Amino acid sequence: MKIGIVGCSGRMGRMLITQVVATEGCELAGGTVTPGSLLIGQDIAAQAGFTGGSAAIVNDAAGLFGTVDAVIDFTMPAATVAHALLAAEHGTVLVIGTTGLSAEQQGTIVAASKKTAVLQSANMSLGINLLLALTKQVSGILGMEYDIEVVEMHHRHKVDAPSGTALALGRAAANGRAVELDDVSQRVRDGHTGARRRGDIGFATLRGGDVAGEHSVIFAADGERIELTHKASSRAVYAAGAIRGALWAQGKPPGLYSMLDVLGFG
Repeated sequence: MKIGIVGCSGRMGRMLITQVVATEGCELAGGTVTPGSLLIGQDIAAQAGFTGGSAAIVNDAAGLFGTVDAVIDFTMPAATVAHALLAAEHGTVLVIGTTGLSAEQQGTIVAASKKTAVLQSANMSLGINLLLALTKQVSGILGMEYDIEVVEMHHRHKVDAPSGTALALGRAAANGRAVELDDVSQRVRDGHTGARRRGDIGFATLRGGDVAGEHSVIFAADGERIELTHKASSRAVYAAGAIRGALWAQGKPPGLYSMLDVLGFG
C-alpha cells in the first residue's frame, strides 16, 4: 500500500514515517510540507533518520493524492478540510487524526466520505479505542446515581481543550445513557457554581510538560468510585494505530469509519 503523509516534517509526521517504513505491506510514497519550506525536494525518509529512500517531499498536496493509495493527516483543521476535498476527488483513502474541527469543517469531512473511505478518530491508539467501548458499556450499565467526569492531561503545546479524545469519551458516556452530550456537557467550573446538576458529564483539562496523553473517565457515586484510565507514554502508539487503520480501510467502500470499526466495535 502506497502511503503519503501530509505535514511530514513535524513530530507526528516523523513518527508516521518511522511506522510506515517498519510496517510490512506499506510503502512510503511521499509527503508534503508548507510552501516555501527548505525541505521541499528532500527525501522524506531522511526526516526520520532513514537513508536510501526514493520519495520526495513536495508542497503540492493535489499531486500527492493522485499518486498514493492512502494519505495520513495529523495537521490542522483548515488543512484537513482541503485534504478531504482532494481525497474525494481522487478516491484516495484518508486517515484523519486532526482534532478541533468545527461543525462546518466536520460537515465537509462527512461529505467527502460519500465519495471515498475516510477513517477519522480523535485518537488512533488501540488502547484508547478500547476505553471508548468500555466507557459506553459501563455508562449504560450504571444508573444516574453515578456522576461522570472526564479528566485529561496533555503537553503544554496542545492548542485545543478539552482534547478531541476527551470529548469522544464524553460522547461515548452520553451514548451509553442515550442522551446527547451537548445537553449534559459541563466544561467550565469557576466561582460559586452551585451543586452539580444530576446527569451532567463534566470535563477537566490539564496542560503541562511533555505528557503525550492521559485520559480518565470517573464514575462516582456515594460510597464508591470507578475509574477507567489510559496513559500514553509515546506518540508512537498513535502512528501505529493510524497505519493499521489505513491498511484496514484499503478497498473499503466510501464511508466515514473510525478506529472502533477497525477493532470490530463499530
